[in-house]
Amino acid sequence: MEIKVFQIGCGKMSKYIMRYVSDLHGVVVGAVDINEEIIGKDIGLLMDTENKGVVVEHVRKLDELLKKTKPQVAIIATMSTLNDIEETVRICIKNGVNVLTTCEEAFYAENSNPVLFKELDSLAKAFHVTITGCGYQDVFWGSLITNICASTHRITKIKGSSSYNVEDYGIALAQAHGAGLTKEKFMETIGSSNGMREEEQQKLMSEKAFFPSYMWNVVGWLADKLGLTIVSMNQECIPVICEKTMKSDTLKMEVQEQMVRGMRAVVTGLTKENVILEVECIGKIYTEEEMDQNDWTIYGEPTTKVFNEKPDTVRLTCADIVNRIPQIIDMPSGFIPTSRYPELKYIKEKFDE
Repeated sequence: MEIKVFQIGCGKMSKYIMRYVSDLHGVVVGAVDINEEIIGKDIGLLMDTENKGVVVEHVRKLDELLKKTKPQVAIIATMSTLNDIEETVRICIKNGVNVLTTCEEAFYAENSNPVLFKELDSLAKAFHVTITGCGYQDVFWGSLITNICASTHRITKIKGSSSYNVEDYGIALAQAHGAGLTKEKFMETIGSSNGMREEEQQKLMSEKAFFPSYMWNVVGWLADKLGLTIVSMNQECIPVICEKTMKSDTLKMEVQEQMVRGMRAVVTGLTKENVILEVECIGKIYTEEEMDQNDWTIYGEPTTKVFNEKPDTVRLTCADIVNRIPQIIDMPSGFIPTSRYPELKYIKEKFDE
């Protein structure tokens, strides 16, 4: 069966997503973006391959293009929160198109935006499609960790730390980490949830106004996969300050000394089973000496540490998304996290092998 894929968002990651789809004998039948600099260009140019006969069109034509191309799957690689992609997801659902997205909150949206999660879950079921968030965190913050847990007799704590360069992604991710803000503006916005009481968290969630760091949703995913019951959670978003002026190609600006170049977000979840989940992500504009790292320890009997130096987070994200395509087509309808998916498998040559 030929799998038809529609690309929504043609930024830095789409180059790999669309090429990986083509490499596995899928067909990218359409692509949209808001960037006038790439609208009208053949997607082959973005992929560094020959022309594919498909040009990037403006996102306002999405509904029309989905009706025309009838893809099985749309890949949304744009923004980081569920609120940001809501309308795009709704258009896909109403056209009977399954949605895979790099949106970090969609990885486990039930624990940060439960109202919108339930709305989209119900809509997806009504139109018999599936919505799923995945990417780098799917394995490197998710199944890699839970597989190690599966070979542990007793767990007392899971501690993780992952760092990545916001310059490797789009402007939405850089802004979500506060890059380019003053410290004062960071604390007014992104850091406003620091030390927040649970009642305040719940109120914001009921109003679709809670802003989760990426690890907030990872804690929810880990608990779901491991069968743990979260009893409380909190997050601290800590700005990373420039020691000297740094140029950001993604933000198209110079981030001045004492401005924010990113953040360290620490999320702690306490569980009914007395397993502590303490995880952090560090996203920032890198200095020349800094590099991606992924460092996790499962404490207990036995204690196990796993460390990944220089993981290629962008291409790992894209490969994960593409390798989930055959699975989402076969999944039940609804908003389904990958914690409830079959094990992700390597695809050797093509989707239907």
